[in-house]
Amino acid sequence: MNQREKAERFRRLHEGPDAFVIPNPWDGGSARLLGGLGFEALATSSGAAAGVLGRRDGQISRDEALAQVRIIVAATDLPVSADLEKGFGDAPAVVAQTLRLAAEAGLVGCSIEDATGDKERPLFDFGAAVARIEAAADVARSLAFPFTLTARAEGFLRGNPDLDEVIRRLQAFEAAGADVLFAPGLPDLEAVRRVCSAVKKPVNFMVGIKGKSFSVAELEAAGVRRISLATSLFRAAMTGLLEAAREVKERGTFGYLERTLATPDLNRYMQ
Repeated sequence: MNQREKAERFRRLHEGPDAFVIPNPWDGGSARLLGGLGFEALATSSGAAAGVLGRRDGQISRDEALAQVRIIVAATDLPVSADLEKGFGDAPAVVAQTLRLAAEAGLVGCSIEDATGDKERPLFDFGAAVARIEAAADVARSLAFPFTLTARAEGFLRGNPDLDEVIRRLQAFEAAGADVLFAPGLPDLEAVRRVCSAVKKPVNFMVGIKGKSFSVAELEAAGVRRISLATSLFRAAMTGLLEAAREVKERGTFGYLERTLATPDLNRYMQ
């Protein structure tokens, strides 16, 4: 499929009626494996993208993020969206340029958040947050294909767990042109239902927080249309690595081999 065909397919997934899961690979191999399992679209994770480089979330550059995007896009025929954090800059013009570069890298969607990365001022002021989404939406609408813009309200992850304020921001982002709304860290299904009923555009829910992750059936019943997995698959892979390496280092045994895929089985997912 060409980029337009991927973009149109991605849009159709959001039209339902069922929720779909969009898993988060971190390299070409994980993208191939997830595609081989039958998932219909993929998304990058900023935390996983940083982890691949041995860094913490939020500590990679735009160029580094887009370099990883290109590897994942080249490895799969599936539509790929990306977690582009705050757009790698504060000013709306920088966010707009990030959208342009994202499209050039082969993406058919991305998310932009209202978190600043500054612990003293964790969220952009309301007006600034909306202006940033407006700038991103203007670029998305100017492209030759339907680029899906997701707007994130980060209050629950950034020390401001005010559901009314999160909803106010999501409604403003919707009016500013966002195609999908996203409030990571919602505490329970009632909060999820309130968010979904407060907006008209599709809502993404993030699985990955212990005690705040729910089944596909529960989320679908609450009104969620898209379910992302954030860094959870990357963390699951790193957990397996850590446990295997500890066994070797601390016990001198190799029992982990009995639990791993054989190379021929893994190669079935690769080109």
